[in-house]
Amino acid sequence: MTDAATDARTAPVAVWQVLEKMTKEEREAWRVADIANRPDPAQRNLDIGFPFGWYPFMLAKDLAVGEVKPARYFARDLAVWRGEDGQVRMIDAYCKHLGAHLGHGGKVAGNLIECPFHAWRYDGEEGVVKEIPYAKAIPPQVKRKCTRTWHIREANQWLWVWYHPEDAAPMYEVVHLPEASDPEWTPYDIVEWKVFGSLQNMAENGVDFAHFKYIHGTAELPTSELTWGEWDRCGTVRAKMGTPKGMVDGAITSNSMGPGQAWVRFTGICETLLVACIIPVELDELQVVYCYTQPREQAEGPMAGLARAIIKDVNKQLDQDKVVWDRMRYEPNPIICDGDGPIPHFRKFYSRFYAAGDGAPASQRAAG
Repeated sequence: MTDAATDARTAPVAVWQVLEKMTKEEREAWRVADIANRPDPAQRNLDIGFPFGWYPFMLAKDLAVGEVKPARYFARDLAVWRGEDGQVRMIDAYCKHLGAHLGHGGKVAGNLIECPFHAWRYDGEEGVVKEIPYAKAIPPQVKRKCTRTWHIREANQWLWVWYHPEDAAPMYEVVHLPEASDPEWTPYDIVEWKVFGSLQNMAENGVDFAHFKYIHGTAELPTSELTWGEWDRCGTVRAKMGTPKGMVDGAITSNSMGPGQAWVRFTGICETLLVACIIPVELDELQVVYCYTQPREQAEGPMAGLARAIIKDVNKQLDQDKVVWDRMRYEPNPIICDGDGPIPHFRKFYSRFYAAGDGAPASQRAAG
């Protein structure tokens, strides 16, 4: 019989006291519920701006040709639409005329977005007003660039937006994952959360080896193989996990390209690709969507139960992390001990994604 203290499926970790009495329905509601009266971001040292990079913000199938939607990311209001040519465009939300929100009631006119208030029509490339149906002339202030335009890509079934606080052009591209479009792999199994914290705190979790035992109940501290590129990083974490069948060796390979694209491959008993779609909404709020796909022959065959169990366990691990993330503060000068993992190295790497002058100085963000 497996000792309960080493059974990762029912890990007796401290955060479990917050989750153990919730029903399935209560847990799902808790994942996306707001937190009332949470501290101001500055009180948690989260007012350091947003790191630049590509971010997934919407499933591509959720924006039809001729459709306009409002959006809010990076603490700003946005309007996104798909033109008659099938291309997705995004601009800042407010009309320069009298301030109407283009995403609420606006419509597509060809490839332009039309304001619901007075039908001023903006393009998504130059950021100018192209047409005012009732006017003889377009004011010169809006004939030149008057609103921010956003770089958009479609990849891995998602729409991606490039964020840079100084509106610099993209410095690298989104990585295409072959499994996401392979008919031999299942449609995405999608789970959503709101995490009330910063992207940096969440990302740092991946190199915080000690937490795997105390948050997720691994039988021992994991080992990891890490590689660092210019914009990308990769880590393979190995740890013994307790199961009803005894101890098994687990391996998880996590990849990221910039701060906004992350994916995880689980190999061995049942292959699984997790596409982690995370984007900042506010300085202290993240939209988190986990998309899972697995080989159909495994997910729909005799191993279907095991395939579902893997997804359920990963969701549980994020639930456990969320208990901490929702209320943790960013520590610019943490006290690190020898079992913590390469947190200082991670911070030095991550600091490159903050533009000069955006939030805390890079030296402070990289401190460890």
